[in-house]
Amino acid sequence: MRIHRSRAVALATAVGFVLALTGCGGGGSGGTDGELKAPPAGTGTPAATGTPATSGAASATPTAAGPSGTGDPAGAAGPTPTGPDGKGKATGGADATTKDAYAYTHPCSARNLTVKVTSPQGFPATVRVVTVTNNGSTTCGLDFHPAVGFSAKGSALGIQATPPEGLGGAPAHPVRPGATTYAAVDLNPSGGGGPVADEINILADPSHMPNADGVSLPLATTGTVAKPRVGLYHFTARDSFDTL
Repeated sequence: MRIHRSRAVALATAVGFVLALTGCGGGGSGGTDGELKAPPAGTGTPAATGTPATSGAASATPTAAGPSGTGDPAGAAGPTPTGPDGKGKATGGADATTKDAYAYTHPCSARNLTVKVTSPQGFPATVRVVTVTNNGSTTCGLDFHPAVGFSAKGSALGIQATPPEGLGGAPAHPVRPGATTYAAVDLNPSGGGGPVADEINILADPSHMPNADGVSLPLATTGTVAKPRVGLYHFTARDSFDTL
């Protein structure tokens, strides 16, 4: 049985977090977005380090052990999870925690995630891609899409990216251990006029994470923001882009 529900409430509750995340982004260099590292659990809000990540990418990297969120932001992805068993429940045994159904009742923890933003080739110039990698040892669930806002020179623009309408499906988007999921963001779909953003504010799971788990990452390539949109999480950037 498929479960249908709207995420409008989740997105609305995340608006406040972008207003607070205006001063913690790190500076990039040489066209590469800066890197922001989250502290161990219980130590407060992540702080920027300014260390460059992979070319064209900014990341928020927790100190929890696990693989980093590399991969091809333009479409290559981590392993695509298979569906849950026929009964919609994780089966027993040692591997139960890596099943997709486990994610439906176990939201991701921010300390186990690496969050990056890239300006991928092969996409319109207005598009950025948010990548989220699960560094934990169990499958976890994310909301259908991240909450995304923007800042300029350390001040929130008060503009929130709008997700697709009519959301429905499984209770959560599962991300298996070591896997990466992608969410495309179009800063200016219509090419209209607006303020120029130099930072993107991301809350990976607005339904379950507090505002303090949000991260602010510098945009190596700044862009005009006007009626921005965010796509659904998918296991390739192209699939997420297709939902915009």
